Amino acid sequence: MKLYKTKKGIVIENEENYYLVDNEDWDSYVNDDSLYSKLEKATKELSASSEAKNLITSEIQAPIQSQEIWACGVTYCKSKVGRQEESKDSGGADFYARVYEAERPEIFFKATAYRTVGHGDKVAIRKDSTWDVPEPELTLAVTSSGKIIGYTVGNDISSRSIEGENPLYLPQAKSYDASAAVGPCIYVTDKPLPADTQIQMQILREGKVVFEGEVGIDQIKRKFEELVSYLYRETSFPYGCLVMTGTGIVPSSDFTLKKDDEIRITIQHIGTLVNTVK
Repeated sequence: MKLYKTKKGIVIENEENYYLVDNEDWDSYVNDDSLYSKLEKATKELSASSEAKNLITSEIQAPIQSQEIWACGVTYCKSKVGRQEESKDSGGADFYARVYEAERPEIFFKATAYRTVGHGDKVAIRKDSTWDVPEPELTLAVTSSGKIIGYTVGNDISSRSIEGENPLYLPQAKSYDASAAVGPCIYVTDKPLPADTQIQMQILREGKVVFEGEVGIDQIKRKFEELVSYLYRETSFPYGCLVMTGTGIVPSSDFTLKKDDEIRITIQHIGTLVNTVK
């Protein structure tokens, strides 16, 4: 089942039927270890409606409210190689090789809801950056207890020029207004995603594809539960959080985003997140 956040309420999609759940707070509704069972019950009690279906096209919002977004780095081998390339001149390349093999994963704060945009909205690239890329990432929806209850599509917009200048500049390269996009929904399931699930990304410039790539989530080195476990060790999340699991699609060093580029990220079973660069 899929769960959408809209201006008029929460919409559940189940087997091509759409149900509107009004008078419910997103934070409390989603932060439920038994969310899948709750949605099953709701679809039996509510009536499907065309209004609910129309809301996800006209009034959709990013599936986040009081949650924070955290992100994991160097979880794919290709990401490790890309980070080493961008940091070789600063002497930081060895750090990425080490964290890829280390017991402790790289996890960093990405965004609050205020700095996050949803499907159809505009993402930003920094004016003081010269090399900017999108990072398509399977994103976990996690409750306050640390249970993974769903998945969404994430775009971790990054300044490779700033991060490459010095790894200590990571927060500036990663966290700023409109640097994160998530959506269009949370895919809620009582089973893990299939190992052969594919992530695809296309970047269009003036209507033409200027970059495309694809990777399977089976290429992620670490287990999702492992990433969540490290994040939750000494940090609490009263409303749960979203966890970006890293990228395995890395544009070459001669590519950078430009104003009005359209970024399309598709993850099987979840959907497609579309954003343009402002």
